[in-house]
Amino acid sequence: MASQLTLFRRRAFNSMFFTQFFGAFNDNVFKQALILMLTYSAAVKLGMEVSLLNNLAALLFILPFFLFSALAGQIADKYEKSWLTRWIKLIEIIIMIVAAIGLIYEIYWLLFLALFMTGTQSTFFGPIKYAYLPEAMHKDELVGANGLFQTSTSLAILIGMMTAGVLTQLYFSEYWLSAVLITVSLLGYLAARQIPITVVHASDLRIDWNIFRTSFSIVRYLHSLPLLFFIIMGNSWFWFYGATFLTQVPEVTKVVLHGDESVVVFLLTLFSVGTAVGSLLCKTLTKNQVSFRLLPIGIAGLSIFAVALYFSLSQVHISPSTLPFSVSELLEVDGVLAVFIELFMLGVCGGLYIVPLYTSMQAYAPVEHRSRVVGANNIFNAIYMVISAIFAIVILTLLGLDLGQLFLTVGVINLIFGMVLFKKLMRYKDSLPINTDGEPLLG
Repeated sequence: MASQLTLFRRRAFNSMFFTQFFGAFNDNVFKQALILMLTYSAAVKLGMEVSLLNNLAALLFILPFFLFSALAGQIADKYEKSWLTRWIKLIEIIIMIVAAIGLIYEIYWLLFLALFMTGTQSTFFGPIKYAYLPEAMHKDELVGANGLFQTSTSLAILIGMMTAGVLTQLYFSEYWLSAVLITVSLLGYLAARQIPITVVHASDLRIDWNIFRTSFSIVRYLHSLPLLFFIIMGNSWFWFYGATFLTQVPEVTKVVLHGDESVVVFLLTLFSVGTAVGSLLCKTLTKNQVSFRLLPIGIAGLSIFAVALYFSLSQVHISPSTLPFSVSELLEVDGVLAVFIELFMLGVCGGLYIVPLYTSMQAYAPVEHRSRVVGANNIFNAIYMVISAIFAIVILTLLGLDLGQLFLTVGVINLIFGMVLFKKLMRYKDSLPINTDGEPLLG
């Protein structure tokens, strides 16, 4: 752990770390603040259903990942990454100024536009962020760097959502939110200015601006590299799994636990901190090696604790009271502590699962296609997240199952998916040619 934190002494690491942390934090402050506004005030003012507005917001944020990820990957491969990052962070400042105007004057179409642009900006930054690490880090630092990045992303999402919740409760909340969004975007730009210049590996690449053709092209290229294809399928499954669980947290809190808003935040915190712990453990458990050895543990844990959560929720019987319960009050109820522990352990196992896959994606992607491979990964992540929403609707609404049964179903599917995934990964990894260091080559 101590050696992992020594990475912060290097400008090549800490500059990109804080650039991406501030970006993820800002995205989630703005997203969560907008959802709270839509839920508690905008729906009434606009005469529209809350669910329609919230789903529209979710769609607008994720749509750019479908549309622009392949194009973003091309641009990140062709141009120098520190220069690109500075321009992207400058655009973020402009987007946050637009968002601030929308917040202060309650111009909802402008807020939706800013949300779409925020998703677009994140889409173009993603391939840079993950393709940068294997270039800036030594081979024996890659697992530790990815663990820290995954930890920071989990915590940035959590802290951003909590910050939005606090700021929206203040007097003149729109001004507080505006100040935070613009200030953090400025901090992100200052961090980006410290990123060292990187090597350009595909300067002769001709960018195809047809976003549909480029998306199809990169997916087809990815399919020609089976190991990378299945690594990315594994990555995207984690987004399906995480989205399925975390989206249900507010309903679990309200319907099953009869808890207040603090319980929602607490449950999200348990999962996020668990993911951070699992991510940080990867460096020690793999001894800094790019390896799939933790994958079976992560897969098994994600299934075991999902099934355990089903049984724990089915055994929790709480009579609704006039006031919703707080975290401390729920801890006195039989069976609730087990729910808390299982959600935390789901996060830990998620960290053990996702870090080896992200690290392998970076290590095995051909260097001149690395950013485009990350772009393809983002496309599939978005697809799997949309499928997770549809899957939850089918299970809960059309089939009429309860939340515990949804978790049980996902846990069983995860075990089947995980076993097939691990078998495919080991098969294609073992079939790769070996270099002089005894390590597999790809591309």
